[in-house]
Amino acid sequence: MERLLSLLLTVGLLFPGLHADTPRQSGGRVPTAAFTEDTLGISAPSAILMEKETGQVLYEKNAHERMSPASVTKVMTLLLIIEDIESGKLSLDDIVTASQRASTFGGSCVYLEEGEQMSLSDMLKCITVVSANDCAVAMAEHISGSEEIFVKRMNERAKELGLQDTHFTNCTGLFEDAEHYTSAYDIAVMSRELIRHDLIKDYSTIWIDSIRNGAFELNNTNKLVYWYPGCTGLKTGFTNSAMYCLSATAERDGVEYIAVIMHGASIEDRNSDAKKLLNYAFANYELASLLPEEPLPLLPVELGQSESVALRVEGEGKALLMKSGSPIEYAFDLPESVAAPVHDGEKLGTLTATRDGAIVATLPLLADGAVAHIGFAGILGRLSRGLIGL
Repeated sequence: MERLLSLLLTVGLLFPGLHADTPRQSGGRVPTAAFTEDTLGISAPSAILMEKETGQVLYEKNAHERMSPASVTKVMTLLLIIEDIESGKLSLDDIVTASQRASTFGGSCVYLEEGEQMSLSDMLKCITVVSANDCAVAMAEHISGSEEIFVKRMNERAKELGLQDTHFTNCTGLFEDAEHYTSAYDIAVMSRELIRHDLIKDYSTIWIDSIRNGAFELNNTNKLVYWYPGCTGLKTGFTNSAMYCLSATAERDGVEYIAVIMHGASIEDRNSDAKKLLNYAFANYELASLLPEEPLPLLPVELGQSESVALRVEGEGKALLMKSGSPIEYAFDLPESVAAPVHDGEKLGTLTATRDGAIVATLPLLADGAVAHIGFAGILGRLSRGLIGL
């Protein structure tokens, strides 16, 4: 058993050469990127590149600077709508009635008239595809009774996500307001949370559609949806103070990235910066399993109804790794045995992945099932069977 537990398993996984960062959870501060900000030639004053599954940051430039987000604000608006749909509070078939206030909104809109009724699905489509301010306000009022109460929910959700550089005063991003701000990092975290819901992609990947029985055409403000392979969304924005903002998401080969651009000089610069970040990610990284190819060992159980317990790794055991690099070595840290009772999910040890002496990840090993104590009667039974066997 000692030889088994100390065995190093080598598998052909890949390790990131540019970053020693371990995956971070939403809301955590991000260490400085491992290369200089101008390496990729990003022209925008603030930008970030994040992988969806792990939350790992591959590039950042002034990522925590508080800035006006323009209509990228609607990432949070959309997140609350989608979460309410998936919780059953809302239905795509719900009918939403436009208020007088909603009908007065300008900027990007679909020109709702007071009293006009539209399905929630069409409202969601308009917000996602053409950044309709009037529909965003109509939805905020439909959900919370007023935009002000809805905005309170937006700020509460931001706190739940651990966002330290975000405060909303409206649900659209249309107005110039010093108290309405967020950061590239915070937008990436919001976007990551949003694209975990596949429903949003039914809308964010629309290129051309229509409402009002085909009478009003919708063309996606995010041109990457049309010409960038794998683009899954997500949200554009522009005001005179915020300039050109974008949260762009794209997925290929099972890995999805989020590129946030803040205050770009033009649509072309904004899209070019996002494309550079996404191209860099897809060219250099892959989402790989950290689990060894060989089966995990069984751990002996003392005085248990079963003689051993199977093990499983906590979580999915994935990491963002460079597409080229040396193999990873694995080592188990487990006791020789464990005493019953063993509870399902109980932590029994760790699996450590290393490369050239550097730790890639330390993964908890959990009991994959429960093992009850054998009890006094069971012990006597085993002794009896042993004697008979003699």
